[in-house]
Amino acid sequence: MPVSFDLDRPLRQARVVVAMSGGVDSSVAAALAARTGAEVIGVTLQLYDHGEAVRRTGACCAGQDIYDARQAADRLGVAHYVLDYASRFRDGVIDRFVDEYARGRTPVPCASCNQGVKFVDLIAFARELGADCLATGHYVQRLVRNGRAELHKGADPRRDQSYFLYGTTGEQLDFLRFPLGHMPKDEVRAIAADIGLEVAAKPDSQDICFVPDGDYAGLVKRLRPATEAPGEIVDTSGRVLGAHRGIVHFTIGQRRGIEIGGQREPLYVVRIEPDTRRIVVGPRRALAVSAMRVADWNWLGEDQRELTVKVRSLAPPVAATRDGDWIRFAGSEYGVAPGQAAVVYDGTRLLGGGSIAETVSAPLEVVVDAAAA
Repeated sequence: MPVSFDLDRPLRQARVVVAMSGGVDSSVAAALAARTGAEVIGVTLQLYDHGEAVRRTGACCAGQDIYDARQAADRLGVAHYVLDYASRFRDGVIDRFVDEYARGRTPVPCASCNQGVKFVDLIAFARELGADCLATGHYVQRLVRNGRAELHKGADPRRDQSYFLYGTTGEQLDFLRFPLGHMPKDEVRAIAADIGLEVAAKPDSQDICFVPDGDYAGLVKRLRPATEAPGEIVDTSGRVLGAHRGIVHFTIGQRRGIEIGGQREPLYVVRIEPDTRRIVVGPRRALAVSAMRVADWNWLGEDQRELTVKVRSLAPPVAATRDGDWIRFAGSEYGVAPGQAAVVYDGTRLLGGGSIAETVSAPLEVVVDAAAA
């Protein structure tokens, strides 16, 4: 299927820079750009120091992935650069992640990465090269309506990555292109196989790229040892139920690892108080949230009162109303925690988003009535 890059000059006269992470998606994005006849330059970010990058597997922008990106560029006959952004990534993404985690919050590092090195720095580099646009392998759609670029969900709901791009600015969106946004994943793999790319069957990266084994606590303990200090586990009234071995081992909504027996119903982490090192627990209904305050808003669309909102990447959007920085849910919502991204939509269009600063618990009688219904 032909892909339109919607540039101001013929593609055979254009220069397209493609962010190549070493996976199948970005490699096919580069292939589709090359098919247009444009001059294509692939750019890969090295986000870890050389010794660590060589050892890493299962994470993007690591040793094997840099090699895979170079192999794909060679296969396509396009130029390829590797940029060492390890220090910027460590300062802007990894340190921010562990600091948020240490504060008892639930950060979204992929969004931070896109807002920083992935877009800000890569776009600046692409402009230095005289590029007409920067293309990526994200599954989102850029649509131009009434002369204005809009960001929409990817056509394949199983692959949509718009949640992680809420921080994209209008100026960035004018320069960005997403050639895979209208495709399902199996079509992308088929294109890669047809071209003969070695990454055609490469598994998708899992978990957070700098924690490929999923051991978030191990990373945070290593960088912020104070988070391993023991403390009390209390119920929502402040009654001490037991002890824990460090707030680093808990996130809001967690059930495993509390290890408090003799309770009438399962307990969940309701709140984390890093200053007192207390973990507050309660029954699942204590996790119900009716509203949240969102900070650091970024807007791509109009400020609307009635909208839908996602608080987790894999959660379906739910109806809500916005009043200033506050978003009120149409019903009680679970899995809402400070530090997460709140991303708002109008249908498939991403309007904007921000970071959840605080939540308001749903009235108990409302939660009980809803459960009974």
